[in-house]
Amino acid sequence: MIYPEVPVGALLAGSARRFGDRAAIHFAGRELSFADLYARACAFGNALGEAGIGRGDVVAVHLPNCPQYAIAYYGILLSGATFSPTNPLLPPADLAAQLADCGAVAALTWAPAAPALAAVRDRTALRLVLVTDREQALDPAHRHALDGLGDFEAFHADAPTAPPAVEIDVHRDLAHLAYTGGTTGRSKGVQLPHRNVVVNALQYACWGTGSVPALDDRGGVVIDQTGPPQEYPIRLGTGIGINLTPWFHAMGTVGALNVPMLTGGTTVLHERFDPGAYLADAERFAVTSMGGAPPIYAALLRHPDFATRDLSSVRQISSGAAPLPVEMIKGLQRRLGADVAITEGYGLTEVTMGATIGPAARSAVRKAGTVGLPVYDTEVRIVDPAGTDLTPLPAGEPGEVVIRGPQVMVGYKDRPNDNAATLVDGWLRSGDVGVLDDDGYLTIVDRKKDMLIYKGYNVYPRDLEELLHAQPGVGGAAVVGKPDADAGELPVAFVVAPGLADADALMAAVNAQVTPYQKLRELYLVDAIPVSAAGKVLKRELRERLRTDTNG
Repeated sequence: MIYPEVPVGALLAGSARRFGDRAAIHFAGRELSFADLYARACAFGNALGEAGIGRGDVVAVHLPNCPQYAIAYYGILLSGATFSPTNPLLPPADLAAQLADCGAVAALTWAPAAPALAAVRDRTALRLVLVTDREQALDPAHRHALDGLGDFEAFHADAPTAPPAVEIDVHRDLAHLAYTGGTTGRSKGVQLPHRNVVVNALQYACWGTGSVPALDDRGGVVIDQTGPPQEYPIRLGTGIGINLTPWFHAMGTVGALNVPMLTGGTTVLHERFDPGAYLADAERFAVTSMGGAPPIYAALLRHPDFATRDLSSVRQISSGAAPLPVEMIKGLQRRLGADVAITEGYGLTEVTMGATIGPAARSAVRKAGTVGLPVYDTEVRIVDPAGTDLTPLPAGEPGEVVIRGPQVMVGYKDRPNDNAATLVDGWLRSGDVGVLDDDGYLTIVDRKKDMLIYKGYNVYPRDLEELLHAQPGVGGAAVVGKPDADAGELPVAFVVAPGLADADALMAAVNAQVTPYQKLRELYLVDAIPVSAAGKVLKRELRERLRTDTNG
């Protein structure tokens, strides 16, 4: 495709003029139209400029999904500053490390999470911290009075709503400085210019709707839907979906915020996953699409309301973050109909969000168990993981997935060695193991290193292993994923600790230091951890032990 040479703010600008009073975001009864979102984002961007924050500065957003998140996200980018998403559940030490690494000079935090940020502020470069909360999400007139923190709505209430007059170099100026999963010592800052975000959003928006990019008469991005209704039944400006994907994740920021913005979709935000409430709103709002990680679909399939709610409006289902089991796909298809397109995608933060997805057109060939085809202008190759060159392997042979395309990052922040190992001759080495079939459909065989996925969240075993090794009496530790129908994988630890009898106390000591989704779910005290002759932990033996114990 031909991608307009515009900054990310042009995505919202074009949609605000095109879709105007249509609801862009619905949150617990409050609606924010496309035009209103653009006006408030411009005001926030202008307020940042008046505070001396703009091009070259990093602003951290330390929020869950809420209307304020979207306002702040686009406002930051319109101001010329760089957006850096920060998980509001991060423990203080990890929050301090990320804020220090990204060099954020301003942050927007959630009132319940504000104490954690306040406690580490002296370890950061922050000179402005704003706060908001759920009450303000429902009523923007609500104000906060917290020591040392500014009120988000008051900060930009009287700022001009005209677009900030800022020159942005779309190839050089960073839109996102997003962090890979993990805690201190593991997370890496991924540098993504405006060009990357615009390209990746358009790749997925156009792929899913049968559209091509264009500009309106004022430089805003619009897409023209050339695909016919019989192939793409969700027409621009008519889509409605419920979103649970955190906007602080790449899949959330690009796939669940920017893509609906381009297609004129209404996003209904849910604060937490409640299958009954999800299904009730799916019927109430007549949702046209469903998206999320496999655990969401597992819970919906089991819920009694799934069989009785009116879901006849659903035309498309998308899944990411983990493989969607084939039996689950069949169950969804039986309930919703064979003409509902069920697509899986694959990506990582280093490619802005995504590289592949299943075809969306109704008549297209979809292969259950695959993550689809490369999106526009994207190449995927399978190579020898141990090789030094990138010669492609034959179709059907597993190897490392490498990706080349305009959405590939410019590099990690301040990590030249990692960049040299990851970016090779224009290709991104993913570290994931996959297979391409004869038709170019990709299947992911194994995930990066030993990462496991719990309810769509990345969990890195090494982080937990380091914490276990730091506990008194622990002589060895290994963490693996245990398959679980609801969560995807459960973090389970095997620990060598002679003389220690209380496994529960050890597990509690580690769990007190991590975010909720990283918590160990089981811990086994063992005499030894299996290792190879070279001393490498044989995690496949531990996974097999879990399967044997479960089946036995």
